[in-house]
Amino acid sequence: MKRRKFIRYLQASLLAVIGTGLTSKFHYSQAQTGESLTIKWLGHTCFLFEDAATKVLVNPFRPIGCTAGYRNPTVDTDLILISSRLLDEGVVEGFTSNPPPMLLYEPGVYQVDNRQIQGIRTTKDREGGRRFGTNVAWLWQQAGIKILHLGGLASPIGIEERILIGRPDLLLIPVGGGPKSYTPLEAKQTLEVLKPRIVIPTHYKTEAADEATCDIAPIEEFLSVMEGTPVRVVNQDTISITRADVPQEGSVIEVLSYGFDQVSPDSLGSN
Repeated sequence: MKRRKFIRYLQASLLAVIGTGLTSKFHYSQAQTGESLTIKWLGHTCFLFEDAATKVLVNPFRPIGCTAGYRNPTVDTDLILISSRLLDEGVVEGFTSNPPPMLLYEPGVYQVDNRQIQGIRTTKDREGGRRFGTNVAWLWQQAGIKILHLGGLASPIGIEERILIGRPDLLLIPVGGGPKSYTPLEAKQTLEVLKPRIVIPTHYKTEAADEATCDIAPIEEFLSVMEGTPVRVVNQDTISITRADVPQEGSVIEVLSYGFDQVSPDSLGSN
């Protein structure tokens, strides 16, 4: 029953994108000089991207397994992008935004309020998708910054995908290993192919993990294989960048810190 309801919700959302195009509150604006993009890490591969006009949420999850100790990421947003329907990156229940957020979940090129959003099909695992199926990597531009969110995948980037992607300004890449995420070494090899300017690692083990069920590595294992690449550890879950902050040469790694000590809005409402 829940699966049928979920699929109907997805279908309705997709029809809204295709059929109306310009009727949502998801507004496009040309990036002005100095316009900033705020990036908030909500745990695992889930991030909220916000500029002056738009909020884009990628890969909301259900707190379970490797995400057990994260807060439920049902934040206010205009658009939701999911890489698959797995529980750690594709749960769209509980959102109360009014109007409801748009939802994109399949590969393709979408025009939403004159902004192009591209979902790129990849296989999620190292077995041609036989275990975990298709992964959708999301490519779009916001505040003048070209963003690529790879979702959760362990398969190499092929030539066709490489051509579609080009060189991203900002890349979010899974690094913790396991059956559906790059190992640290595989992530490094992918970075050598894509040559992003700013890298934000995702999908690694933190104190949120259920030790009995989470089989991925901590961030330190990825950083150890990236020796020589500048790393900035941010002591908060949010950063803001402008086009001027994007390196012209080379890459920099930005590691965000999850706010485990923050109070959940749900707990405040229950008092």
